[in-house]
Amino acid sequence: MRFFPWGFWLLCVASAPARGDSGSKARSCAEVRQLYGAKGFSLSGVPQAEISGEHLRICPQGYTCCTSEMEENFANKSRSEFEAIMKEAGRSVQTTLTAQHRSFDSYFQDLLNKSEKALYDAFPSMYGELYTQNMKVFKDLYSELRRYYRGSNINLEEALNEFWTRLLERLFKLMNPQYHITDEYLDCMVKHAEQHKPFGEVPRDLKVKATRAFIAARSYAQGFLVGSDVVKKVSQVSLSHECTRAIMKLMYCPHCRGMSSVKPCNNYCLNVVKGCLANQADLNTEWKYLMDSLVIVADRIDGPYNVDTVIGTIHMRIAEAISNLQENKDSITAKVFQGCGNPKISTKGSSGEDKKRRGKVTLEAKSSAQALEMLVLDAKGNLTALKTYWITLPSSLCSKKVMASSAADDKCWNGMTKGSYLPEVMGDGLANQINNPEVEVDITKPDMTIRQQIMQLKIMTNRLGNANIGNDVDFQDASDDMSGSGSGDSCPDDVCGKRLSKSPSTRQPETHAIPKQSGHGINGASSRSLPSTFLLFLLVAFIAAQHLWR
Repeated sequence: MRFFPWGFWLLCVASAPARGDSGSKARSCAEVRQLYGAKGFSLSGVPQAEISGEHLRICPQGYTCCTSEMEENFANKSRSEFEAIMKEAGRSVQTTLTAQHRSFDSYFQDLLNKSEKALYDAFPSMYGELYTQNMKVFKDLYSELRRYYRGSNINLEEALNEFWTRLLERLFKLMNPQYHITDEYLDCMVKHAEQHKPFGEVPRDLKVKATRAFIAARSYAQGFLVGSDVVKKVSQVSLSHECTRAIMKLMYCPHCRGMSSVKPCNNYCLNVVKGCLANQADLNTEWKYLMDSLVIVADRIDGPYNVDTVIGTIHMRIAEAISNLQENKDSITAKVFQGCGNPKISTKGSSGEDKKRRGKVTLEAKSSAQALEMLVLDAKGNLTALKTYWITLPSSLCSKKVMASSAADDKCWNGMTKGSYLPEVMGDGLANQINNPEVEVDITKPDMTIRQQIMQLKIMTNRLGNANIGNDVDFQDASDDMSGSGSGDSCPDDVCGKRLSKSPSTRQPETHAIPKQSGHGINGASSRSLPSTFLLFLLVAFIAAQHLWR
């Protein structure tokens, strides 16, 4: 029975768990214990030395320093850390866009404020009662202009027309105090105003230039806010269960395997992050369109629409219009009397106070064109830099946050061990993740939150396109749900028609506890360690065969 000592030796070998790592002595888990404690977890139950890893569900099942509880805690930690990294990256973009909005908004509001102040400072000495008795007309104009710029649903052309109508009615009565002018008579006069042009060409010219400038300015300012809001909402999208497993395997499994100093392979990291951010990458096309549209409108603001001159000289154009009326008072009055008849003589008569201009006051417009030029130049630089944000995000996160190894490194963590990473890097976007080796992605189920944000980008780009050619559109808050965003004019059928009927996502946030082991779920088993039961089976078969042979 010489087979027995040989069989007994095999039995002893088979009884010990097989190791994929070189060396017979179990390695210390000091590094993992230190990391685990630093993450805020209790060290109770954490191994002092490596143990067998058959219990692992995400990491490779060789010798390990991680228990099932540690693996689950690391998985949840990796999810929260990666989501925090995403929000941090998003905040950087939000900060850039909101800073650009703040700079332009401050410039534009200051421009309007200075024009209004110049009017209030100069008009009393220029026009006397013509101004003091009609201050509300001027205040209302600037109030309406501000409301329009801030996004109120105001028809700017109608607001300007209303201003000139009210101003004409009041000035005509003040310039003809000897007559009793009724509201009906004023209505008649207003009907003939377009023909007589009491203010000259100023109302028509200002309406054309001011509407183009205001449409461009408010669309431009709103574009920055919409972009920032999209980034904020997208950065809050939770990771999928499959992504959580992949991030855990990327970031913490090397620690469990006793390879804390080994960095993840760069291409391995790219495939994991591209799989996790597949939906986010689909923002790329519409995001680039928004950035390009903002650049184009910025050129309009600093170029043909001449915002600095148009907005900064509103008070001067009003003064020019009033001067036209005063200088042509007699001829205009005669034409009105001819068309509407002679009004009755007022019993009150004239107050005798001089209501004409009291003196020459020079109105000046302090140009801030250089400031606008610098604002636009800075904005264009930032917008160009942000164009590729969504498709460069994976490489940025891998190089700066995950601290992946260099692309050519053959001694990096490849998801299983230290070595080269052979699979090719996937393309960008949801459709390109169908064969992603690291993250299982269902390309038939796009994230609805992100789809809604893609729609918001399209709507805002369409508004900017209208602003570029001087067209006004119904302007509503772009943060509203898709069902309430814009009117039929604000989004063409070929852009919005097919998707506006979709309801907002009702998907609840997922929890990411590690599921029970299943055939597909175990993708981390090591190919370099054989289960002890299999070796026992081989041993029994060998002993039986030797016995039968004898």
